[in-house]
Amino acid sequence: MKLTINEQIYNVDVEPNMPLLWAIREFVGLTGTKYGCGIGQCGACTVYMNGEPVRSCMIPVSAVGGKKITTIEALSKDSSHPVQKAWIALDVPQCGYCQSGQIMAAAALLKKNPRPTDQDIDKAMSNVCRCGTYQKIRDGIHVASGQKTLVDILALYAASPQSRG
Repeated sequence: MKLTINEQIYNVDVEPNMPLLWAIREFVGLTGTKYGCGIGQCGACTVYMNGEPVRSCMIPVSAVGGKKITTIEALSKDSSHPVQKAWIALDVPQCGYCQSGQIMAAAALLKKNPRPTDQDIDKAMSNVCRCGTYQKIRDGIHVASGQKTLVDILALYAASPQSRG
């Protein structure tokens, strides 16, 4: 079976019902996409299929066909995507496990809505963070969108650290 992942074609010999996540991780060797729940609820496995965010643990490779898959490894080659830069600057992750999925979902949100409100972010970001860094995720999205500055957000953290995830 041929899979186009990050603009490269991979020939993988897998069962048609294998989840795309496992083909990406185990057969292609791209381990940035994480396994979380296995039922499409947590979003740790978020990748893009033809530019749209999807939960790769729920998609059999047989459904991928000629579609283009993009993983966290291809969001930017040097962590220069605005979301990645904001995540690093704000130290968003605690354990970091869900963050590749969070970053992919946030980048997809900003592509569709370059200036999201808090409500837009809350609606679009359905990924689960077991560490509870939701406020930092929201702040990171605002910084990446240019709606808030890093300096302003960091000043809020310094003024009220207990209110931030």
